[in-house]
Amino acid sequence: MCLSRAPVFPQEVADQLLLKMVKKKILNDTTIRIFQNCKELRLRRASIRCCQVSAQAFRLALCPHRLQELDASGVLGGLTVANIVSGLASNPACRSSLRRLSLAGLRVDWESLEEDGGPCVGFSSLQGLRTLNLANTDLTDAVLEDICTLPRLESLDISCSAVSKLTALLDCKNTLRSLTTHRLQQLDMSPGRMLFVLGQLHAVRHFDFSEDHLAVNAGDGRDGMETVRQLLDGSPQVLPSLVSLDISGRRRIPEAAVRVFVEARGALVFLGLLATGASSCDILSSKRNLKVTGEANENQVCEALRRYRDRECFIREALVHLYNLTADIDKPRPDMLELVLSGMQSHPTSLQVHLVATACVFNLTTQDLAVTMPVGLISSAVAQLLYAMKTYPNHQQVQKNCMMALCSDYILQDVPFDKYLAATLVINWLRSHEDAPLQRMAVAVISILVAKLSTEETAQLGKDVFIMKQMLAIVQQKAMTGLVDSTLKFALSALWNLTDEMPTAARNFIECQGLELYEEVLESYYAEPSVQQKVLGLLNNIAEVEVLQADLMEEDLLGHVLSLLQDSRVEQGVRYFAGGTLAQLVSRPEAWTLGSQLRSTIVEQLHASIMTWTQLEREMVSYRSFRPFCPLLQAWQPSGVQLWAAWAIHLVCIQNASHYSNMMEKDGVAELLRALAAHPDTHSDVKGLSDGILRIVEQHQSL
Repeated sequence: MCLSRAPVFPQEVADQLLLKMVKKKILNDTTIRIFQNCKELRLRRASIRCCQVSAQAFRLALCPHRLQELDASGVLGGLTVANIVSGLASNPACRSSLRRLSLAGLRVDWESLEEDGGPCVGFSSLQGLRTLNLANTDLTDAVLEDICTLPRLESLDISCSAVSKLTALLDCKNTLRSLTTHRLQQLDMSPGRMLFVLGQLHAVRHFDFSEDHLAVNAGDGRDGMETVRQLLDGSPQVLPSLVSLDISGRRRIPEAAVRVFVEARGALVFLGLLATGASSCDILSSKRNLKVTGEANENQVCEALRRYRDRECFIREALVHLYNLTADIDKPRPDMLELVLSGMQSHPTSLQVHLVATACVFNLTTQDLAVTMPVGLISSAVAQLLYAMKTYPNHQQVQKNCMMALCSDYILQDVPFDKYLAATLVINWLRSHEDAPLQRMAVAVISILVAKLSTEETAQLGKDVFIMKQMLAIVQQKAMTGLVDSTLKFALSALWNLTDEMPTAARNFIECQGLELYEEVLESYYAEPSVQQKVLGLLNNIAEVEVLQADLMEEDLLGHVLSLLQDSRVEQGVRYFAGGTLAQLVSRPEAWTLGSQLRSTIVEQLHASIMTWTQLEREMVSYRSFRPFCPLLQAWQPSGVQLWAAWAIHLVCIQNASHYSNMMEKDGVAELLRALAAHPDTHSDVKGLSDGILRIVEQHQSL
C-alpha cells in the first residue's frame, strides 16, 4: 500500500497518524507501507507497539526515516532486536539521530544476521542512543557489554533478561542516570561485588532493583536481599546522586533500615516498597516530597498502580489492597477507576488481574458512585467488564463481579456501550450456570438490555431458542410458588421485548409451550397488574403476527382477556393490552375461527371500554414502529379496532411528540389518520381522536 499522491504532512501529524493506526489495530505489513513516502510522511517519533510487522516491512517503511524515537515493544510477526538494530543502522542518519529505543518483549537473535551473511552491527552503531529498553528479552552479558559502550547512554532497562553480570555498566558510569533491573533471575553477583559496581555509578539518579514476589521460581533471593540491606544501611557514597530507589517485592525489609536510608538521603523523591513489609515506616509520612509505592495507605496503593502498569505481579498486589480500601467507599473516585482500567488493559491475559480488578470496578461504581463520574470513563469500564466476561467465561467469580457491576439502572439505561455483546455474554453465562443470586441479576440485565437493542439485534437474539426456554423456565419456576418478585417481572419483560415485532421469536415462544404457561399465569396472577400487563403485552405481540393469530384462537383464553378489558376495577394498563390483543385478532375477519357472536361482542366492548379510559400521565409503553397499527386504521375496520389503535398512538405522541411524530410520517400512519378523519363513515369518537393526533403532529412540525 502506498499513497499515490500526498501533500507534505507536518512532521507531528505523521507521527500521530502512525500512532492512531497502532491504537486502532490497523497497522500491519500492508498499511505500514504508506510510510515509505518518507518525504511526505516524515516520521520522528514512531510506535509500532504490539503490531504485526515483519522485518522486511519494517526495513522498507521505517528505516529510511530520520527517527528520534522508536517503540517496537511486543511487536509480532517475527521481528527481532537484531532485525531492528541492523535496519536502523543501515540509515546513516538514524545512527546519530535515534535517541530513544524500546524493544521490550522481543528476541535478540543476533545469530540470524550472521547466518544470513549480513553486516555484523550492534547497539554501539547507534551512537546517538540515550534511552534503551530491553526488558523481557533474552539479552546476554555479551550484548550488554556492547550497549555500555554507547557514549550518550543515560537510561537502561534490562528487567527480566538473561543478564548475569552488571560489571559492564562501569563503561557508562559517567553518563548512566537511570538503571532498571527488575527481576534479574540469572544475576550471579555477590552482594559485595554488586555494591562495588553500584559504588562506581556516580551519575545514577534512579535505580530499580525490585523483584517479582509472586514468582514460583524466584528462589529465596538471599544475595538480592543482602544487597538491598547493605544498600539501605550503607554509606550515601554508594549511588551518591540517587533520588529514586525501587526495591518493591524484596520481602522482609526491616523498617529500621528504611528509616536509616531515608534520613541519609535528603534529596530522595521516590521509594518503591510494595510487598516489602516496610511501607508503614513512620518516617515516610513525614516526607512531603517523597512518593512511595506500598500498601500502608491510599496514596501508596494508587502510586503503585500508576508506576507499575506493565508489571503484573505489582498490579495484582496493588489491586488487592485497593479492593480492601474501596470496600466501603462512599465518594466517587474516577482517578482510582482510571488506574484499575489501565491495569486491566495492560494485562489482558491475566486472570488474577481481572479477578481482582472487576471486583474493584464494582466497588467504585456501585450505588450512585458512577452517576457523577464522566460517562466516557464508565463506558470504558463497561467495555473492560465485557472483555473480562468474554475472556473468562467459566470463571464464576469473574462473571459474578462483572454481573454485579453491570446490574445498575444508571449503567444499563444511560451509559453507551455494546449492549448486544453484553446481552449475548449474559445469555451465554446462563447456559451453564444455575446460581440463583446470579441468575436473578442476569435476568434483570437481559431484560433491560433487550429493550435497548436495535431491531436487527433483537431479531438476531430472538432466533436463539435457548433464551426463550431459559426465560420461560424462570417464569414457570416462579409461577409454581405463586410469588411475585423482581426476577419474575424481569423475565416477563425480557420475553415481551424479545417478541416485539419479531415473528421468529414469537414463533419460538409458541413452540416452547409459552402460550400454555402464559394462560396459567394470566389466571393465577389475576390480582397482580404488573404481571398481567407484561403477559398481555407479549400476547399483543403474537397477535400482531398474522400467521400466528390462529394459535390464539382459543375461546377460554379470549374470554378471559375480554373479561379483563371489560372490568373497570382492573388497572387501565392491563385493559389497554387486553384491548390491543383483541383488536388485532378481530381485525381480520377471514382469519377468525371462533363464533361470530364472540367477535361481535369483542368489537362492541372494545369501543365501549376505551371510551371509559382516562389519559395516562406515566409512560406505559413504547413502540419500535407504527407498522402493526396500519391494518387497524383502515376505513373498513370496526370502530372499536380503529379506536384502540388511535388511542394507543395518541398516548405515546403526547408523551414523546418529537419521536413519534416523525415515526407517524415515516410509517404512513399520519396519512391513514387523515383519511379516517375525512371519511364520512368514520365514527365521531375515532374522528375526534384522529384530529387530536394530527394536531400534535402539526404543532411539532411548526416548532
